[in-house]
Amino acid sequence: MLAAAGPLDAAPRGFLSPTGVEIVFVLVGLAVLGAAVVSVTTRQLVHAALWLVVALGGLAVEFLLLTAEFVAWVQVLIYLGSVVVLVLFGLMLTRAPIGRSPDADSKNRWVALGVALAAAATLVTLVVDAFRTSWIDLGAGGGSTAVTGASLFRHWVLPFEALSVLLLAALVGAIVISRTGSGKAKPRPGKLTTRQER
Repeated sequence: MLAAAGPLDAAPRGFLSPTGVEIVFVLVGLAVLGAAVVSVTTRQLVHAALWLVVALGGLAVEFLLLTAEFVAWVQVLIYLGSVVVLVLFGLMLTRAPIGRSPDADSKNRWVALGVALAAAATLVTLVVDAFRTSWIDLGAGGGSTAVTGASLFRHWVLPFEALSVLLLAALVGAIVISRTGSGKAKPRPGKLTTRQER
């Protein structure tokens, strides 16, 4: 009977009939959004860093769901394994307050919310206008090292180099700002001063 009925056609895909991967993708995206919001709104610096771990880890899961395994592991190794650890060490070495910090609130929450909503609306508009109802088949190996490297160094060489220069400029600026106003070191309370320092 199946042979007489002819070949089975694939069910039409649409937004009203999502697959299991798409449902998991949306749920993980909501979790990442919630973790990001808590990370920028909390007044406890250590909690902000830990929520940042959750957000970046969720992004790695999103890349795995998009069959971009190489980008997912780069996300884990560089951002979770390096950047977040650097942030936590920075908090410890600078003797940042562990509990609630009044300095963590810059009184610009409404301005930041407006900028975030405008940026989100712009990105959503651009993505919807670019893809609309088109579907991309996520085949195995689509995010492998070879495919990612070929696409990066063929079509994205100039943005890649521009980003490298931008990060270098940010690093130099951070060093300059950290050394601004560093004159003669003042002795800490309780430290004995020598005759030369006097």
